[in-house]
Amino acid sequence: MDVSVDQVTGTIDLARTRARGQLLEAGLELFGVYGYAQTSEQALCEVAGVPEEVLWEEFGSREGVLMAIHNRVTTKGLRASEQALLSEGMDDCPLAMRFRRLFDAYVYAVTRDLREARVTFVEVLGVSPAVDEHCKRWKDLWTDFLTGEAERAAVRGEVEDRDHRVVVLVMVGTVHELMAHHSRRARRARPEEVSQELTTLGLEMMGIAKPNAE
Repeated sequence: MDVSVDQVTGTIDLARTRARGQLLEAGLELFGVYGYAQTSEQALCEVAGVPEEVLWEEFGSREGVLMAIHNRVTTKGLRASEQALLSEGMDDCPLAMRFRRLFDAYVYAVTRDLREARVTFVEVLGVSPAVDEHCKRWKDLWTDFLTGEAERAAVRGEVEDRDHRVVVLVMVGTVHELMAHHSRRARRARPEEVSQELTTLGLEMMGIAKPNAE
């Protein structure tokens, strides 16, 4: 029986997709439970059930797996925040409530799986210049996103009309530090506790006394 090129290509693509998924899930389990530094490429491939050659072809190294997991989780958090800001009634909410809803969506998205939180906020720290640069690009993206929200708040007259980018840049860094702190703790704070802490931080850094944001 003749087999078409499209069939062969599709089979190869399916196998590659499956192998990538297995490596990502193995990375999430090993990095998120035991730590990135304690996980060898051999162990990663053994748990994933793939040869080491597949790791090199698909991700280049275990660093590539780490950054791919970070991408996946951080994208999830950004999309959740965007959806919260676009939800019905958000334009009419006080600033404190918009902050709270934004952080509620973000925190729940990135901490639902505790392994994801550990990888995203703890295991990526100090790995290499390449991983540092990868994380910086994400922080820059978050800074752009939140600066846009600050500018919209200024148009509404809720905050001072000035250049908010430096303040937002510091806020993004502080948010990541707080998320790392909570991800390391033996007793995990509840998501709503973390969200409230981030809301208070955001409002204070924007120069706003915090009213009741519930």
